Amino acid sequence: MRNDRKFLAAVLVALLSAGVGAWLLAGAGGHRQVTAGGVPLAEVHPSAAAAGARRPGVVVAHGFAGSARLMAQFGDSLAARGYVVVLLDFAGHGANTRPLPDSAAGTDASTAALQHDLEVAVTHLRGLPDVDPARIALVGHSMGASAVTRYAAGHPEITATVAISLPGSPAELPGRLLALVGQFEFPGFRAEAARATEDGGPGRSMVIVPGVEHIGILYAPRTHRETADFLDASFGRAAGGRAMPSPLRRLGGAGALLLGLLVGLYPVARLLFGGPWRAGPWPAVPPARTVGAAAVALGAAAVVAAWLPTNRLPLAIGGYLAGFTAAGGAALLAYHRRQSGPPAAPASRPGSRRLAFGAPILVGYAAVTIAVPLHLGLTYVVPVGNRWWLLPIVWGGFALLVYAGDRVAGGNVLGLLTVSAVAVVALTGAAVTGLTFGFVLLIVPLLAVLLLWQAAWAVVLSGFAVPPWLTAVVGSLIVAWPISAALPLSAP
Repeated sequence: MRNDRKFLAAVLVALLSAGVGAWLLAGAGGHRQVTAGGVPLAEVHPSAAAAGARRPGVVVAHGFAGSARLMAQFGDSLAARGYVVVLLDFAGHGANTRPLPDSAAGTDASTAALQHDLEVAVTHLRGLPDVDPARIALVGHSMGASAVTRYAAGHPEITATVAISLPGSPAELPGRLLALVGQFEFPGFRAEAARATEDGGPGRSMVIVPGVEHIGILYAPRTHRETADFLDASFGRAAGGRAMPSPLRRLGGAGALLLGLLVGLYPVARLLFGGPWRAGPWPAVPPARTVGAAAVALGAAAVVAAWLPTNRLPLAIGGYLAGFTAAGGAALLAYHRRQSGPPAAPASRPGSRRLAFGAPILVGYAAVTIAVPLHLGLTYVVPVGNRWWLLPIVWGGFALLVYAGDRVAGGNVLGLLTVSAVAVVALTGAAVTGLTFGFVLLIVPLLAVLLLWQAAWAVVLSGFAVPPWLTAVVGSLIVAWPISAALPLSAP
């Protein structure tokens, strides 16, 4: 009876949370998807546009490993202020299957590719029937901020530019420029924003957005107000009186949907594998030798991964991550074999028929759990082009690391979390020392969240005596999918 109540409670919570998420996402507003010159674009038009009226237009550009969907809330906000907005997927990002010429968007060829895509987006925006082609502005984040600043400097007909988290800018700058930077961003971003706006007169200004970092700045209401007010002033439009939707609506909807699917794992696993859920022993602090082994194995993997053939994969940073996780997992498994035998198996495992039937369903549920909420409310995560064969490679590396971490930790969830934490520290060290791209420092917090989420799945599945190999395969997909789908495709 008690387990039946848990089952029903989990079903109700999952349905309620998923329903709230679906409601928030459904009310976030629709964007019209088009393709121009091979560049995927999203159009957002004001809902109360007068017939025949021509309005100012804004092109919104995302950052490295971003997408038009990641910037969708700017389309919502600016359209509510009366602007026609076009958002684009740069080469190698989102739905754009054309690769970046290099893995860091740092060469002249990559700069030219970004400028080409911006030109396509601006040309498309100017050609829309409800847009005044003489009144165009640009908004960009991170890599996109550098791209729009460069484009506006070379095209003085651009009325205004907003650079959010500007990492670098050309020697020549546009006349009207607003630089926004988060309070908790790396100091280099604040220094670049100050350099770009110093001695710029009334047309250039810098605003520090409180309480946010490199990703949080995209969802801060202050960021959206400052952007819209600056554009209104640049176009001579009266500010105020036009409310903007919350930039957190899409993110909140994705979060609620994610929570519903996470809670739904309990009833799904029970239906697939049967029996009541049995909580394991209270997690014990892992012994020092486990922590030491993880530190040595993953520290060595961070170094070795810089020279592995996986770096030639056409996925920026993804090749390094695949090599790091595979090498780290192999080293941990080698250490485990030298120790005493594996912990005793639970008294009862699901039967082979249950496993054969349940394993593919569980993998599919994991894919839906990670892909659907993120794609609807955060960023573009549907694999396109080469991503379909790159995903299994990255997935395999993370699966090996998770399985090895579980074996070394003896099935102890706290031990598995410790191994994950060491992996995050090792990746941070690799980025600081130049073994991999510095961009890893910006995504380390997101990676830590995904690994924590994967550990939560391990807790639930272990209660149904799911074999460690299947727990590793399913949990690692949650980490590998967004990495494989979001990191830029690059030229091999």
